[in-house]
Amino acid sequence: MNNKRNFKIIIMTMMMVLLSTSVVFASEVDIATSNAEHYGFLTLIPPIVAIVLAFITKNVIISLFVGTLAGTFLVSLVDHSFVGALIQAFLDFVSRALNSLADPWNAGIILQVLVIGGVIHLVAKMGGAKAVAEALARKAKTAKSTQLVTLLLGLAVFFDDYANSLIVGPIMKPVADKMKISRERLAFIIDATAAPIAGLAIVSTWIGLEVGLINDAFTNGLGIEVDAFGVFLETIPYRFYNILILAFVFITSLLLKDFGPMYKAEIAARRADLNKEESADESSKMDHSELEPKEGIKLSIWNAIIPIGVLVVTALICFYYSGYSSIMAGENVAVQEIMTNSPISFKAIQEAFSASDASVALFQSALIASIVAIAMGVYKKIFTLSEAIDTWIDGMKPLLITGVILLLAWSLSSVIKDLGTAKYLVNMLSGSLPNFLLPTIIFILGSVISFATGTAYGTMGILMPLAIPLAHSMNPDMGFVIVSTSAVLTGAIFGDHCSPISDTTILSSMGAGCNHIAHVNTQMWYALFVAGITIVFGYIPAGFGIQWYIVLPIALLATFLGVQILGKKVEESK
Repeated sequence: MNNKRNFKIIIMTMMMVLLSTSVVFASEVDIATSNAEHYGFLTLIPPIVAIVLAFITKNVIISLFVGTLAGTFLVSLVDHSFVGALIQAFLDFVSRALNSLADPWNAGIILQVLVIGGVIHLVAKMGGAKAVAEALARKAKTAKSTQLVTLLLGLAVFFDDYANSLIVGPIMKPVADKMKISRERLAFIIDATAAPIAGLAIVSTWIGLEVGLINDAFTNGLGIEVDAFGVFLETIPYRFYNILILAFVFITSLLLKDFGPMYKAEIAARRADLNKEESADESSKMDHSELEPKEGIKLSIWNAIIPIGVLVVTALICFYYSGYSSIMAGENVAVQEIMTNSPISFKAIQEAFSASDASVALFQSALIASIVAIAMGVYKKIFTLSEAIDTWIDGMKPLLITGVILLLAWSLSSVIKDLGTAKYLVNMLSGSLPNFLLPTIIFILGSVISFATGTAYGTMGILMPLAIPLAHSMNPDMGFVIVSTSAVLTGAIFGDHCSPISDTTILSSMGAGCNHIAHVNTQMWYALFVAGITIVFGYIPAGFGIQWYIVLPIALLATFLGVQILGKKVEESK
């Protein structure tokens, strides 16, 4: 019944789009400006359709696809009849998707995402991830140390949010039960160190998406070539929610203070014997065999340390080499002299990283790490060569969805550019919206979309091509644009963190053996608390141009004081 209702709404939405359009002949001089002037409000149709359908269908693939088709229809309507535009819209979409994939940067981004997924799967099957987790778990002797070790383990599995949820939960659950820590608290720590840390890591399954969207928004939205990886690095200190939620976990774990429903859950857990009475319901049981080590192998932390270490170290080397090659092939004599005379100085390394091609460097490092992991597996007789390659390929399969989302997001971005959506927004909002509020509004909008859809990826894909051009038009200062860019990324993660339909929220509750609704209800209070501090002490002052090294310490202090004021002590179990 719901499917029929959703289908009717989709059809009605599309019909409204089609019937409310009019044929306009755009100027060849500046098609985006001309379309923005003539189509007016209708230039907002693609992102609006994508957002509305995301709310209705909870499926970001359908939402981005239909949103892009709505945009290509409007673009095609300039030179075609109504029926002709319908046909041309589909052909235009295919052309944009192919052009996006044909771009070397985009292809590199998708390849490195897939290959990193393969490395992670190899490490898991070789027992490396589980060995590291068990080694850390042995350090947990009290409720306080158990929570801090869970946090540390979550930080250690920085490369993927799914792997985080599926590895940390099953390992720490028996330890947490022994220390009488509530399943709700364990699920919260797992969830708070999944997407927030993966979104910050410079080597992860997230970075390809984030850097790819940033590059596309600058290139398509502004016509500016930038070092997208460098922009990503500059957003990190302004990723207030990610940083503050990690700090919140550390503070509450160290002080053993909780508030709201979590406090009640912790008190109940201290009084209960979780070893005799299982608190999770049947819906919380999960099959995490995909990340379980191969049967009969000896666990070793080196099976994780060596491949992941190679991935990180070679990524740094590849970034430097890529940038060095680019500089030496360029025409900037001053920088070339620095690279020649002081190749390993801080200035030379900074220049090399800025000039590097992140998509190529990350793909190269992931490929080298894959070879090392496969060689280790074969040498230790964990796999045959054929099994190792199959395992590597299996690790890519779950990340194919990331590639699809990227292609659709890039296609939506290109059609938004041609329609002049950003230009229309700039003209509409210029002078009517205080500049300092833009990062906060972007953060809130990203939160709402992500909460409703349960996906941070799709939210970033929808908002990034709008947020960067809008921020640049309101204040061309790069610092302001970077703050606004970070608001897209953190808003998407906050909404995803709260959403009951988010993959990582579901996996975290399952991994901890916690009732899913109980996890959502207890976590929500904490996420909202940190989000409030993110806005009041983070994005509002940052919107005024106050630097992160002033804003972030104050926000961290506010988090600490908030825990001290609201939190109640939960004593260790005896």
